[in-house]
Amino acid sequence: MNYALEYFGQIKSYLEEIIATESDDINLAARAVADHIKEDRIVYVYGPGGHSNLGSQELFFRAGGLMHVSAILDEGTLLSSGALRSMAIERTPGYGKVVLQDYGLESGDLLIIVNAYGINAATIDAALEAKRLGVKTIGVSSVKHAASTPADHIARHPSKQNLHDIVDISIDSKIEVGDAVIEIEGLEQKVGAISTFVNAYILNSVSMEAIALLVEQGIQPPIWKSGNATGGDEWNQQFISRFKHKIKKL
Repeated sequence: MNYALEYFGQIKSYLEEIIATESDDINLAARAVADHIKEDRIVYVYGPGGHSNLGSQELFFRAGGLMHVSAILDEGTLLSSGALRSMAIERTPGYGKVVLQDYGLESGDLLIIVNAYGINAATIDAALEAKRLGVKTIGVSSVKHAASTPADHIARHPSKQNLHDIVDISIDSKIEVGDAVIEIEGLEQKVGAISTFVNAYILNSVSMEAIALLVEQGIQPPIWKSGNATGGDEWNQQFISRFKHKIKKL
């Protein structure tokens, strides 16, 4: 269990650094989410990239999560449509713009963009299109990884821009180049990716802080209950009609 314990230590270290350096931006993002939900508006979340899609799924239809969240789950970059295909599409200029148009985002909406590296074409196009439309944006990505990636890297958007430079609110996930964090003696490549843990922590933190802000104002936001818990289906059903026509993947 030596490597498992080392991995635990790395996860703990990352989360502690995020708490120490990103709390202000997490709270800023939470206020934006709370203000949006207070107006009974949908919050969109998009993870343009193979495993970055897990970030959007983490907030969507999740026990203990906000019902006002709509995950942008486009088949193009989902690994279920093919891993190599996903990587090729996330590098295709213009694709992210088409995805946002397909979901009908418009001025005044709120979009959370989650991408570990914050450089690929789908990510940057989504952020640029959101800005053009007047959509407020929250980005979750690694500033260090973006800064360390050469301008001519094949994964980069043609503009060479970084997500954290475009969005209105940026939360730095601190992901190191390559994502994996554990070295095994005799093995050239590191193992143990960290981004899924970090993204889930940041996103759930934003959600929980937003919920707390709403409760402080006397607002009880609708929260998903697990359908596998006793009474879960009954609890959720009372809200379904309110969101079914608003959330594309519900």
